[in-house]
Amino acid sequence: MINEQPANETGGATGANEQLVPARIVIVDDHTIVRHGIAELLHREPDLRVVAEAGDAEEAINVISNTELDLAIVDISMPGMSGIDLVKRLVEIRPELPIIMMSMHDESLYSDRAYRAGAKGYVMKQEASDRLLLAIRKVLKGGVYVSDRMQTIMLQRYLNAGDSVSFIDNLTDREFEILRLIGQGLSVQDIAEKLGRSAKTIEAHRANLREKLGIRKAAELTRFATQWVERGN
Repeated sequence: MINEQPANETGGATGANEQLVPARIVIVDDHTIVRHGIAELLHREPDLRVVAEAGDAEEAINVISNTELDLAIVDISMPGMSGIDLVKRLVEIRPELPIIMMSMHDESLYSDRAYRAGAKGYVMKQEASDRLLLAIRKVLKGGVYVSDRMQTIMLQRYLNAGDSVSFIDNLTDREFEILRLIGQGLSVQDIAEKLGRSAKTIEAHRANLREKLGIRKAAELTRFATQWVERGN
């Protein structure tokens, strides 16, 4: 969850006769306490206002389709639909609406896919509150927020692009999500329920993962996924 720290002063000052119009923001996260914590943080800022919240993908699509908004903050782990898939859907519905993705997961694993899906920023929940505020204001001005650490990682990947292609780059977003959930110890049935898919569909994705990774047995896939998640690679 976002660490509570004193918020920075907002950028431009307004004149005596100029009324500040706060940016309208929606928070999409399946944890009520997280939504309320972020809303409390943003309500302290005169230029930001949380006007809507959503606890799952279906509610988010409905709210964002019918609400005047300037920015959406979306969690990457959502019941029924991954945050990556949700961002893609929201870009189709509201292409003009900038989106910041938040996650407990390391940005080196997920930010590339978030940006490719259409997000304009990626912030880890462990970051201090001023980083979220910085990201929000940069994205609201039409920019893209990338942390200093991630900029260095992306540059290194670019410079080393000719050496090899990571196996991760060959996975679809759904396969990537399922590999992560396998590594977290979820069973086929658990993953099916979490993603709103049938167990048969999840088994098919597992088979595709084994083929792409050159793994023959299901137990070996589980061991590989667990080690991959633990390494944070």
